[in-house]
Amino acid sequence: MTDQPITPETVAEHGLSQSEYQTILDALGREPNLVELGIFSVMWSEHCSYKSSKLHLKKLPTEASWVIQGPGENAGVIDIGDGDAAIFKMESHNHPSYIEPYQGAATGVGGILRDVFTMGARPVANMNALRFGRPDHPKMRHLISGVVSGIGGYGNCVGVPTVGGETNFDKAYDGNILVNAMTVGLAKADKIFYSAATGIGNPIVYVGSKTGRDGIHGATMASADFDEGIEEKRPTVQVGDPFTEKLLIEACLELMATDAIVAIQDMGAAGLTSSSVEMATNGETGLRLDMDKVPQREEGMTPYEMMLSESQERMLMVLKPGKEAMAEAIFRKWELDFAVIGEVTDTGRMVLEWQGDVVCDIPLAPLADKAPEYDRPHLSQDEYKKWANVASLDDLPDSKDVCGDLLKMMGSPHLASRRWIWEQYDYQVMADTVQGPGGDAAVVRVHGSDKALAITTDCTPRYCYADPVEGGKQAIAEAYRNLSAVGAKPLAVTNCLNFGNPERPEIMAQFVGCLEGMGEACRALDFPIISGNVSLYNESKATGGGSAILPTPAIGGVGVMPDWKNSATIKLGTVGESIVIIGTRHHEDLGQSRWLDICHDRRDGAPPRVDLAAESKHAEMIRDLIDARLVSGVHDVSDGGPLVAIAEMALASNQGVQLDSDIGDTAADWFAESQGCYVVSTPKLAEVKGRLAEAGIEFDVCGTVAPHQDVAIDGRGVRLEDLRAAHESFFPELMASEL
Repeated sequence: MTDQPITPETVAEHGLSQSEYQTILDALGREPNLVELGIFSVMWSEHCSYKSSKLHLKKLPTEASWVIQGPGENAGVIDIGDGDAAIFKMESHNHPSYIEPYQGAATGVGGILRDVFTMGARPVANMNALRFGRPDHPKMRHLISGVVSGIGGYGNCVGVPTVGGETNFDKAYDGNILVNAMTVGLAKADKIFYSAATGIGNPIVYVGSKTGRDGIHGATMASADFDEGIEEKRPTVQVGDPFTEKLLIEACLELMATDAIVAIQDMGAAGLTSSSVEMATNGETGLRLDMDKVPQREEGMTPYEMMLSESQERMLMVLKPGKEAMAEAIFRKWELDFAVIGEVTDTGRMVLEWQGDVVCDIPLAPLADKAPEYDRPHLSQDEYKKWANVASLDDLPDSKDVCGDLLKMMGSPHLASRRWIWEQYDYQVMADTVQGPGGDAAVVRVHGSDKALAITTDCTPRYCYADPVEGGKQAIAEAYRNLSAVGAKPLAVTNCLNFGNPERPEIMAQFVGCLEGMGEACRALDFPIISGNVSLYNESKATGGGSAILPTPAIGGVGVMPDWKNSATIKLGTVGESIVIIGTRHHEDLGQSRWLDICHDRRDGAPPRVDLAAESKHAEMIRDLIDARLVSGVHDVSDGGPLVAIAEMALASNQGVQLDSDIGDTAADWFAESQGCYVVSTPKLAEVKGRLAEAGIEFDVCGTVAPHQDVAIDGRGVRLEDLRAAHESFFPELMASEL
């Protein structure tokens, strides 16, 4: 194994360029053996090294007075008061979920759970952001069924509620779906655990499940375009066991209650390789591992396989000397493997021993801190827009039947109810879910207190394609609005940046532009990014898929509220209450709108502009109105514009509405997706109007909650019963053959 010749073909099979291989030769002063080449391969993959993105990630704002830990650890940490901390992160499992949707999605959930509880948190909520191709694509029902089952199967069995998320469709995802998983956990602010391996001679301990041959080269597979050989990649997909993960959570938290742990790291992408390298690098130390002591579930495993396996439900720890027996007793009690497999050294090197031989001896710096970093060529934003060639919206169409358009839109794949999905998730387990799926943001109580976290996932890829900078701004702004709409103060962001091949200048232009917009919005809204993940090479030639996905910088936002009992929902108030649209609406914001797409099959025009000062001002007003109990229902305006928002509120509360055409009777009046806008229902119109006028915020009183069961504009309308039938039928009908 160590004397196998390294040929150019071997280098290429490991996803390394010839220039990268030359860098390895220069770093080692010799040829690597196969084990060492495999370790460099996974550590230098896009998935682990961020070599095409870290130059630009450094530009994002990551600090605030409430940020305890920003990017660089397993997950980000914020102070939420009273000695409590929220720990959260979002990650991708895109390629594995396309290859094997159930296990790909399930292990995505398992991996993000480990990122959070390895920091010392008990996971309290899961979210997701899913992107599928055309519903009528021949593979899509299989993919939807497998992904949803995998998310539900893992989360339900491990006992962590899946409280919300988003699901969207576009032909750009036909051959490369996106499965982004987010977990939020709670810990005490003075009991956070980190990954830096310190203490020369301290034991390195392996815990959890045994190592098998599943997931080998998973990180490398996730860092390349898809081709036709999808079935051949199936062994690179990990296999998850949520029941073992539950045991692992409890065992780790029990050991964390002692003083035994120096450092801890989950074995995620690149498995034992990445976990050990990251721990030693963060601690500025070295390590020695005895591969014979690694628990194995298959016979004849080589060090190459053990180091590159991505078998699930495994953790690596550095313990204080003398604590091994106590720690082992805890893990044996929970029926988990425990093995001392090495020690921390002062060499700055990774040394692996197997069957009496040294099979790997390489410096750590080239693997991590000095890994390749590329400034990929990219188009300017003006050049990109010429390349994207989005048609202008000079000939703005209008609607002949606003309510008829509404009915068509509410039944479309883009806006139809996702109930079929979220009813497969246990979103009430742990008994702290205040608001589950279906609203603007999920709300989860901090157990034993009145305090609550609000959580949302958001992104509008069609905006990002048409204008990456504005699309990046909007993704952050919408997350900010959704948290504010339930009454929470937005605190921090995690993200999952899903893009195509970074070696294409137009794709890097999307990436750079979206990050520019995200950074600008985060700074303006005091909404720092504290963790995240980059997923590149989301392109496929498989099963007739197109080339690149739409640029999809998925945003996970978290906020806090002092009293969960005062959170707002999207349900309208009682009959006679006024309905008010808050914010400035612009007719030109029909560009890239759902109405234009669904009713006219056009993706024309610029996306709506984001006024960040107005976003901040309007969100603060909404939170104040909720806190003062002046509004009974709140919903942000997003896909579909204000009329879709009102219809969703009517359906959620089973209340009809009578709307007034005095505010307008065109498609632009009702379907423009102007940013920074909200719809509220209020029993105290005079006071709400007074506060809005005093703050200089534009608004329109557009109607009332009605005694009838219609969404009506003057004399025209659509029955709530018909809206509900259209809204609720899409997924059950689509998935009928899969049930």
